[in-house]
Amino acid sequence: MSKIVVLGAGSWGTALSIVLADNNHEVRLWSHKEQQVNTINQTHKNEKYLNIELPKNVIAYSDLETAISGAEAIVMVVPSSAIREVSKKINPYINKELLVIHATKGIEPESSKRVSQIMSEELSSINSDDIVVLSGPSHAEEVGLRMPTTVTVASSNIKQAEKAQHLFFNESFRVYTSDDVIGVELGGALKNIIALGAGMSDGLNFGDNAKAALITRGLAEITRLGVSLGANPLSFLGLSGVGDLIVTSTSKHSRNWRAGNLIGKGHSLDSVLDEMGMVVEGVRTTKAAYLFSIQQNVEMPITHALYEILYNNADPKEIVEQLMTRAKKDELDSYKNNNE
Repeated sequence: MSKIVVLGAGSWGTALSIVLADNNHEVRLWSHKEQQVNTINQTHKNEKYLNIELPKNVIAYSDLETAISGAEAIVMVVPSSAIREVSKKINPYINKELLVIHATKGIEPESSKRVSQIMSEELSSINSDDIVVLSGPSHAEEVGLRMPTTVTVASSNIKQAEKAQHLFFNESFRVYTSDDVIGVELGGALKNIIALGAGMSDGLNFGDNAKAALITRGLAEITRLGVSLGANPLSFLGLSGVGDLIVTSTSKHSRNWRAGNLIGKGHSLDSVLDEMGMVVEGVRTTKAAYLFSIQQNVEMPITHALYEILYNNADPKEIVEQLMTRAKKDELDSYKNNNE
């Protein structure tokens, strides 16, 4: 049995806590909201985010130092916008012996940095090659109910990935390893953009043909950007690539799909975010990927189109028409080089 700290008591952090607790680990679930912590410890539920009874070996904490003291592993599951701040806060309590894992999907718009890069900048005692990323097609609602789920853990240090694999692996949560941190992180982050688009397509009643095209051409964009940054293109055909892309673009559990669906039906971005009441990572990641694509000189027309809708109030129907009437192309050219 290991002592493991899960930083972030949203739906995904709660679901991962259940997986770890099922494997008989002592799980410390941290939240900065003291009332939430008290409710979890009193009721053994985190109803706002995941209305599932928590195992008795999940204990909530609001104090970071107390939560991390004596732990053997930490799992970072806060929103991408909070990664840098929380990493700074935990830095004084982190030592090089800790196994550091993150399961957050996003990119920092200001720096175009991936989550592991942000963490390695702020965690002074941790070697950047030792950070592990966990990603894949994994709705928290299904993971919490112990439905069969398969994910990937990636690290440049494969031994660290194998340690993470051992912590999480059980009969309902199958875990594969990878050494392609760039590919696994980018696949997990960028698919949220395409899921927003898929939701918009459904909100506009464009049908299954349009959504299938959006997902497929979206995968081409994700792959192009990833390869330009050194990712293995095969990673985007795996669990953290096409697997996560499919589940997030087609499921009722997907916040990004739901947000896009409401925008497609005519709701404003601000009203959608207010109504959701939870972080919609794809909105922030769209801005980050838009800037990233310009920086890397990688053409990403779907991402740019969604950026115009989200940030410049462009009309979704007009944007779709522009995408459909772009210059004629050979389909495979976009995989061979940076021309869509």
